[in-house]
Amino acid sequence: MDIFALPPLTLLLDGAYRALLALSYLFEPVASTNAAALAVVAVTVVVRIVLIPVGISQAKAEQMRARLAPKLRDLQKRHAKDRERLQRETLALYKDENASPLAGCLPLIVQAAVVGVLYTLFLRPEIAGHPNELLAQDLFGAPLGDSLLTAVGGGLTVSTGIVWAVVLVVILIVAEITRRVFRPQVPDEGPLAAPGMLGVLNALHYLTAVFAVFVPLAAALYLVVTVSWTLAQRAVLRRRYPLPSQ
Repeated sequence: MDIFALPPLTLLLDGAYRALLALSYLFEPVASTNAAALAVVAVTVVVRIVLIPVGISQAKAEQMRARLAPKLRDLQKRHAKDRERLQRETLALYKDENASPLAGCLPLIVQAAVVGVLYTLFLRPEIAGHPNELLAQDLFGAPLGDSLLTAVGGGLTVSTGIVWAVVLVVILIVAEITRRVFRPQVPDEGPLAAPGMLGVLNALHYLTAVFAVFVPLAAALYLVVTVSWTLAQRAVLRRRYPLPSQ
């Protein structure tokens, strides 16, 4: 089933298409054939600016979760054999501390929605019944509508290869910096303390690079800007809301 065939989603997709196309026309005098790519970057920056309050809430929630971690471990020890009691006590603890175990989900939902829209915009030959002009756009010769897999399958040109190499290298560098600077805090006991779990947690940082290979270049550009912005924002907010000493 094509969910974008539903009238509300068709209007949403058409609105996003017209806005992105208008923005690319605006950038044409300075970006020429790369205007659509610059428009994607601009849209990403706007999305990240709008999400700054959410990022602040995330930093506060992360700080609180770190502070509550010893209490949660204590609850797990005391009620290990009573799952219902453990759940009640855990929810009560979060309520008393005015915290939420679901804090931080909103940015993931927003990111998935934006990537989904960009993915659709640069794949469909028609948007709401009219030709999709975005499919003709590129970044230094690399089609914005092609994924790396598609580009390789169709014969990878030098310019396209360079663009994709830069995209993936930037994502990997940001992932490595994030892994080193924001090391996950693994408890001494529990499922996360299992052998090899730290390696699994570290590997999760690189999933964005894997995902970028399968999406159109336009969506990969969104991911590049997003991970770079997120790293810078986390560094600033970590200084403002430091985690308690372990």
